[in-house]
Amino acid sequence: MTIAVGDKLPAATFKEKTADGPVEITTSQLFDGKKVILFAVPGAFTPTCTLNHLPGFLENRDAFLAKGIDDIAVVAVNDWHVMGAWAQHTGGMGKIHFLADWDGAFTKALGLDADLSGGGLGVRSKRYSMLVENGVVKSLNVEESPGQATVSGAAAMLEAL
Repeated sequence: MTIAVGDKLPAATFKEKTADGPVEITTSQLFDGKKVILFAVPGAFTPTCTLNHLPGFLENRDAFLAKGIDDIAVVAVNDWHVMGAWAQHTGGMGKIHFLADWDGAFTKALGLDADLSGGGLGVRSKRYSMLVENGVVKSLNVEESPGQATVSGAAAMLEAL
């Protein structure tokens, strides 16, 4: 079953690389009592994710914060080393959370996993964005194709706020 608007996010623990090394961050720590934008990509360093999806959230970070968003996070089924390198490469380290759902447990619990084995990627996440308030999904925007970042992009989310 796919998560829907009005549902509470499942409990999960992610790994995130910080300046002090890897840390674990739980869904409770990230979402409880906060208004957070969470978006997911099929893979760090992949073309659409790096060139189209992530940049909009980084470029519009201040605009999101001005509209009452407390935090922004990107999640991918990658390990924390890859997510940390992607954060550094894109200039996003310390600006948004780069969450490693290393085994895909969170992604599978949401029902938003996708088998991209045909493209050599294995089981990954569908591309989506969501607005989460106090752990509850307030909006959910899932792309039909993993190669597109339109309905889940920053411009669409900013307009919806």
